[in-house]
Amino acid sequence: MAELWVAQLGTVPYREGVELQETLRERRQAGEIPDVLLVLEHPPVYTKGRRTEPGDLPMATDWYRERGIEVCDTDRGGRVTYHGPGQLVAYPIMAVERVADFVHTMGGAIVAALADEGIAAEVRETPFTGVWVSGSAGHDAKIGSIGVRLSGGVTTHGLAVNVDNDLEPFEWIVPCGIDHVRMTSVARETGRERSLPCFRKRMAWRFAEAFGMRQRLVSPRRLVERETVAA
Repeated sequence: MAELWVAQLGTVPYREGVELQETLRERRQAGEIPDVLLVLEHPPVYTKGRRTEPGDLPMATDWYRERGIEVCDTDRGGRVTYHGPGQLVAYPIMAVERVADFVHTMGGAIVAALADEGIAAEVRETPFTGVWVSGSAGHDAKIGSIGVRLSGGVTTHGLAVNVDNDLEPFEWIVPCGIDHVRMTSVARETGRERSLPCFRKRMAWRFAEAFGMRQRLVSPRRLVERETVAA
């Protein structure tokens, strides 16, 4: 069974997370490391995918920054989304052949992890992409997002699941380009707070399971050591 390195990184500024992904992508392409899953949180940030339109962020950049939210361009697919404390973010640095199959499997892993919390969810395709639930108010609501980039046969970026995070910043943008979208979280759906410590472990386990891999917990230092590892 192939090995998946899983690194629990805590809180990482968005730009530092991008730099780490690029470093690990190069190492994965060179065969120096096996597939990797980075599990972390970001300080408040809006990330703009390649298809982001001006109207997706209706306020001026300074307006968002005054509220403590950074605005960053990215090279992933999709449009704008929000990351913040209490939200699980996971970046798979993996060698794949078909992006569609990879995204489908990743979505299934999110659904399985949410089912462990007692939340029934489903993956939806264009135009309402992402992971959705029947919200607590009886309306469909989005709980997770997926956005990846494939370069040289290796993925970067990945998934985000709302767990304990503040949902208000989603109301100040057009999340993923979907007008009037309702956002929800594990905390809102279950009434349980402080779920992230357990959910981050569950998500990593379900991710490895979905791809038929065995997870191995590694330290951040191990990711960047120059020792060559058989892929």
